[in-house]
Amino acid sequence: MERAITSVDGFEKVFKKMQQQVILRGQSQSTLNNYIRRIALISLHFGKLPELISDDELNEYLTSLALDKRSPSRSSFKHAVYGLRYYFRLIGHSKRAVNLPSLRKETKLPVILNRSELRALFAAPVLLKHRIVLTLIYSAGLRGQEAINLKISDIDFERKTIHIRQSKYKKDRIVPLSDYIALGLKKYLEAEHPYGYLFNGKEFDGRYSIKGLSWVMREALKRTSIQKDVNLHSLRHSYATHLLEDGVNIVTLKELLGHAQITTTIIYLHVAQLSVVLAHSPLDTLYKDVL
Repeated sequence: MERAITSVDGFEKVFKKMQQQVILRGQSQSTLNNYIRRIALISLHFGKLPELISDDELNEYLTSLALDKRSPSRSSFKHAVYGLRYYFRLIGHSKRAVNLPSLRKETKLPVILNRSELRALFAAPVLLKHRIVLTLIYSAGLRGQEAINLKISDIDFERKTIHIRQSKYKKDRIVPLSDYIALGLKKYLEAEHPYGYLFNGKEFDGRYSIKGLSWVMREALKRTSIQKDVNLHSLRHSYATHLLEDGVNIVTLKELLGHAQITTTIIYLHVAQLSVVLAHSPLDTLYKDVL
């Protein structure tokens, strides 16, 4: 982005405008970063702002990304289209936003770690801090950003709750604190003495970074025999699936996960191993203990 600001005429003004709009619309900083990074790369590639690039040039650029089957490039194609749509609407070129390629929504099911794999994963890290952060993410179904945003004061050991503040969709939520992780957290706090944030790292404000968390997950996986294609977010997927299998209803799960729509939560019904209840009349169960 810095290179685009110094090399592309007018990009600095665009950058500031996008920053302003993300704040005003209450969108996440990660959303801005994805969009602005992609606009910066496109602007650097052509040496000018997107509105000065012809449709034919843009289509050729997007086609080269779409034809590259490598995972990073496929993700780049998606972010390029979303970023350009956002940008064109922002500057009042809605027609060009509509004319961009449509993205077919993928219907991949989340990959779930079973309970044996999770136990092996949580035992793998050498450092207590790393064992605790991975276990905590699974225990409360946290997004990575939520984990690094946690402050020590957000953990209430007496009420057995975790307060997740201003997460996705700018919503707060409270989730149960596991008795098991509570013991581990107390041990961690006594040993590490973190300040402010629950997990300290090298970010400017003292927080751990998302990259750091992802590294912890990758290194832990290397020390196990797990062959599944999983990442940090798979811990949240596993949390949701295991709660459904433990009997938690889908509406409660939606609130625990902080989803805006129930349709987002329903995907876990496709991977959860739920016991089948045969169709019957409730009248039979009403008098079951009487007859």
